Parts: sequence; structure tokens; C-alpha cells
Amino acid sequence: MKEKVVLITGASRGIGAAAARRFAAEGCRVVVNYNRSRAQAEVLAEEIGGWAVQADVSDPVQVQNMVDNVLDKFCQLDILVCNAGIAQQKLFGDLTDEDWRRMFAVNVDGVFYTIRAALPHFIHRKAGRIVTVSSMWGQIGGSCEVAYSAAKAAVIGLTKALAKEVGPSGITVNCVAPGVIATEMNANLDAEALAALAEETPLGIIGQPEDAAQAIWYLASDDAGFLTGQVLAPNGGLVI
Repeated sequence: MKEKVVLITGASRGIGAAAARRFAAEGCRVVVNYNRSRAQAEVLAEEIGGWAVQADVSDPVQVQNMVDNVLDKFCQLDILVCNAGIAQQKLFGDLTDEDWRRMFAVNVDGVFYTIRAALPHFIHRKAGRIVTVSSMWGQIGGSCEVAYSAAKAAVIGLTKALAKEVGPSGITVNCVAPGVIATEMNANLDAEALAALAEETPLGIIGQPEDAAQAIWYLASDDAGFLTGQVLAPNGGLVI
């Protein structure tokens, strides 16, 4: 059987890197997208036998070029994982116009541009798996994270609506909404804050990147063929 090709945005570290390793372990050819973390992306690509490709997902021209290059190199794309994202903790009253625009440019526009670039190929093939990455804050909202919560909620809405639109073409669109995961994005939290979050979580632990990666892999796998428009939330029970 021909190897499946997966493009993962924001894959140089954290959840994206864990997902890249998970897909590679399943025999996929993995395209590791990065924006600034070239060294990390290239090391990861060499480790898993993948291909590192630079693109800022907030730039539609760069995104289109990236997808075109993937199709030129592999002549196929089976799975798209829209994982690239940024976070920010700030009081609502302190948010600037630039804070708001940048949050949506990466977390929402980036998803839109990447899917838009890949979708014609999926529709032509009458097959494809798209997995977006939101957050539990996109489900319930987070204090001091209004911009982030709003952007991640938009990702969920996009996922559900697109699933209805492209389902007749044999394409599934699902979302992973992780809880608190031990990544660089949460590196600003001190040990006391992490301990408090673990205590609030019914399972009593903080999630690992591999927990989110497993959810992403499942939604992209053949086992999830009858799932679309769904939100899978690996959060230890923190949001139910």
C-alpha cells in the first residue's frame, strides 16, 4: 500500500513534533512545517525520515507555495494537520489591535489558508483527512485569554461547518481541543500553577504532547472514517 503523506503545520516542537513522530511511526511520510525554528524542524525531519519546509501560515502566498511544493515532491497529500498556533495571556483591557490581529492571523487565518490550499487536491481525489487543533479554552473560554479563546473557538466553528460542506467529497474534518499540555506554550506557568491545574484535573495529571498527538492520529486514521465535524478533547477530564 502506498505511503500516506501528511503535512503538519507548526511541527517543529510541542504537540506538532509529537504528532510528527506518531505519524512517522505509523509509516507515513511526514512534512514538518515550521516558521522560525529551522534547526529544530530539520533535526526532527532527519530523525523521522521526513521533510522540513518553512512557511508562515499567516501569509497566504507562503502557504500556497508550501502546499504546491509538497504536491510537486510527493504527488499526493492524504492528511492535513493544522496545528500551528500562538498563545497570549493578557487582560482584555490591555489587548492591543496588533495583539488581536496577530492572534487571529496565525490561529484562524492560518487554518483557513492551509485548508484552502490543500482542499482542491482532496476534492479531486474524493478523499482526505483534515485535523485542526483548537484548545479547551476554545470550548469554554479562559480568563486573561480572551483573544486566544475567541480564535480557538473560531477554529471549532470552521471545523464543524467545513465538515458539512466537504463530507460529500469523502473528506473528514475534525478537531482536537487539548487541555493543559506540558509544552513550551505553557512554559510561563510555574510549578505551583501547574500543580494547581493538575489538582483541578480529575485524572490528577498534566497532559503530555503525546496525549494530543494520539488524538490527532486517531482522527486522521482509517479507524475514524465515520467521524467528521467532531471535537476530541484530551484534557484529563478538566472540561467535560
